Amino acid sequence: MTAPIYLGDEVSAAGYRLAGAQVHVPEPGASSAALARALADAPLVLLSAAVAARIGDTALRSALAATAPLVFVVPDTLGTTPMPDVAARMRAQLGLEA
Repeated sequence: MTAPIYLGDEVSAAGYRLAGAQVHVPEPGASSAALARALADAPLVLLSAAVAARIGDTALRSALAATAPLVFVVPDTLGTTPMPDVAARMRAQLGLEA
């Protein structure tokens, strides 16, 4: 079985590496290409919030909506980029808030 892949900052990558994941710290302009490679190679892809923010909205939505591989956005250890507010987005899509 192939190991999960984590794309994010170096500090978090050290912890994910200890947990058995393959880790990649993409340069700011290479986040989309790193995601494409990870999608082709891993059963599970974990993106830091900062890397997810640097990936185009269409590509990120497509990756998150796909059934395989599973893709999750995880919090940054450094806390520089806030997590997406999924609950607010769902309420807006359901017409419960403007």
